[in-house]
Amino acid sequence: MSNEVILRFDEVSFEYLHKKPILNETSFSVRRGAKLTLMGQNGAGKSTIFNLIKGNLKPKSGRISLTNNASIATAKQVISREDLKKTIEEYFSSSFEIVPVNIKSEISKVMEAVNLQVPTDRVVGDLSGGQQARLLMADALILKPDILLLDEPTNNLDKEGIDSLVSFLVMYEKTVIVISHDADFLNCFTEGVLYLDIFSKQIEYYVGDYYSVVLDIEARVEREHKKNAQLEKLIKDRKEKVNFFANKGGKMRKLAKKMSDQTSELEDNKVEVRQEDRTIRNFNIEAPNVVGDIVTISQVKVIENHEAKLKIVNKVLRKDSCLLISGPNGIGKSTLLRTLVKNEDEGVKIKEGVKIGYYSQDFSALDYEQTVFNSLESVSADGIDEQEMRSVAAGFLITGELMVHKVLHLSEGQKGLLSLARLVLMKPSLLVLDEPTNHINFRHIPIIVEAINNYTGAIILISHMPEFIDKIKVDDYLDLEKL
Repeated sequence: MSNEVILRFDEVSFEYLHKKPILNETSFSVRRGAKLTLMGQNGAGKSTIFNLIKGNLKPKSGRISLTNNASIATAKQVISREDLKKTIEEYFSSSFEIVPVNIKSEISKVMEAVNLQVPTDRVVGDLSGGQQARLLMADALILKPDILLLDEPTNNLDKEGIDSLVSFLVMYEKTVIVISHDADFLNCFTEGVLYLDIFSKQIEYYVGDYYSVVLDIEARVEREHKKNAQLEKLIKDRKEKVNFFANKGGKMRKLAKKMSDQTSELEDNKVEVRQEDRTIRNFNIEAPNVVGDIVTISQVKVIENHEAKLKIVNKVLRKDSCLLISGPNGIGKSTLLRTLVKNEDEGVKIKEGVKIGYYSQDFSALDYEQTVFNSLESVSADGIDEQEMRSVAAGFLITGELMVHKVLHLSEGQKGLLSLARLVLMKPSLLVLDEPTNHINFRHIPIIVEAINNYTGAIILISHMPEFIDKIKVDDYLDLEKL
């Protein structure tokens, strides 16, 4: 890593029009060639920092500077809806103001780098979630940036895809800043953390691998708790003495006034303890009692050599059963779930009257133009009043102020928590979960695992996260690659 600074924030402040402050006079610098994690709570403003770096947003005050006009490219979290209808070649070409004459050669190089093997005349919307994740990465690389910004790059990637990405990043010589909730992935290559504190609105720089930094932050939180406890004890003692001396009159009142001022100073020294360990509350997804076969799968479409082929299977799901669907990116897992939910797959039969709770990896089940309140209200089962709905939302860290925002304006992590809250309010008989840990803070994962394992309906699940799958009580498996 070079000693040259490539990116600098000087006393930068930023807030949105609705007066939501993100940064308050924060300063930090990034050296050329650094590989850093941008860390903070869901909704703290990590994606906003990326937009400030790219110049898509302007600071309220302060200055953001790039050395020698360093170029920036971002591997976004999701493909824009307007880009889903483009072919792969059109998608790459739209990244350039002037399309280079050797665009096909450049596309071939970056697709090889991310191990994406599909024809360039394929429509982007026809790609699987994992293939789209690789396309997002390749789209950033084709610009050959000095600074590469990665926003949840492992979402939807299978193990092969993640291993390929890690290998690439370890060898990549330029600057990389990553937002991710995949702790093992981050620990493989990052050498420092930019920590965005949601309370102080400051960014702190920590040096070390990801796990070491997390331990440093936890130790600091513990020290802050102890310091506050000591100060609170001292403040209580001083206040008791102030009251005693104030009632004595004369010179004692002057002493009481002096001690009162000292007590106020002690209160000012109390630390605003960060709450990065804040997690969602334990929750249950209630399921109506359904007797008999809830889902019957007799055939599925599998993508082989870019062609769909029918495969005969025999899978039946009843209550208290969980089916895990596996296979590499692009084989047709998410397509199977989408057609199942829409009741468009002739090879899948769902018992009449069964209510389906669908967690979509790209949040296509959400209406982005609805407010958060309306999104929750629209799926609430009979008998759930507004107070209970708000209580459920609060358990997923969806506060009252978020309720009036459009879903469009939520962070990806908040959209994930909103999707989980909707499942609780819906009370479905069948859960269809497509990568339910995507964008979710790893601290929430054990709680989500417990809720899934306690669910009494039928579950169809896709996940590429081994530490998540290993804890789920799976009753049956459908490996599309082995059919």
